[in-house]
Amino acid sequence: MTLISMIATAAAFLAAPDMSGAESGRPVIEDNKAVAPMVRKGSVPVNGIDYYYEIRGEGEPLLLLHGGLGQIEMFAPVMPIFTDHRQVIAVDLQGHGRTPLGKRPIELPAIGADLAILVKQLGYDKLDVFGYSFGGGVALNMAANAPDQVRRLVILSAPYAQNGFFPEMLPQQAAVGAGMAEMMKDTPMFLSYKAVAPDVSEFPKLLDAMGALMREPADYSDAVAKLTMPVMLIYGDADMIRPEHMVDFYHKLGGGLRDAGWMRENMSKNRLAILPDLTHYETFASPLMANMAMTFLDGGGKAPNWAEQVGK
Repeated sequence: MTLISMIATAAAFLAAPDMSGAESGRPVIEDNKAVAPMVRKGSVPVNGIDYYYEIRGEGEPLLLLHGGLGQIEMFAPVMPIFTDHRQVIAVDLQGHGRTPLGKRPIELPAIGADLAILVKQLGYDKLDVFGYSFGGGVALNMAANAPDQVRRLVILSAPYAQNGFFPEMLPQQAAVGAGMAEMMKDTPMFLSYKAVAPDVSEFPKLLDAMGALMREPADYSDAVAKLTMPVMLIYGDADMIRPEHMVDFYHKLGGGLRDAGWMRENMSKNRLAILPDLTHYETFASPLMANMAMTFLDGGGKAPNWAEQVGK
């Protein structure tokens, strides 16, 4: 198996994290002077999983959830945008980074339920949530099951169902398992894991757990129907998610069903952005993506209409 196909195989809710500094074992974000300083960090036990978290910056709280086989550090290129005027709570998800796998399977609804408890224990009653890929699936389920805790939600490069992926991805996803571990020793996924994980020998077990997750014919349409907060969907135009699925997801949220109207009288509260020249493995590190997400999370982004331009 070539490196390219191996990375593609690790793809359903998965992504290749940023590697700068990974081989030396130094946390990438700590070396970025533009990022707000650490407020606190630690671990919180929830339902048998000791979740590692880091809190940075000041302002309205934002929960940040990474992609599969990644960890907090994969957001290093855009973390300054998030921490510029927000307090960011970043979490290593079950089995990833510094958070042990535990003795239960990886399931998106269960992790979403865990995070609703975790943020309460950290002292947050309500916050914005941003999730990328695997983290986007977690964010969707968290927001669906605890809508009173989520003010606004951004889902980046994640489908709501397994059939959202291009068909050729499905057999590759089904092949993910411990048998790939040795072949992945030089990939960004393993090197970034090795840089921070307390027990590197757990990596094959993580691959098995993620493979089991990806083999399930998941469909979270019921979760989408429960979302009550404003939601923004963001994808790359070369994402691993089918464009038809992106639009279908937006339709399920009530967007894109009709013209918004002269005075935005039919405008949905939800948003869809498909960004140019970005693949699934690049969207999470895009400044364009991060600024667009923050504009939405801050409640802005409306351009003046024609009437406003002429002073009416």
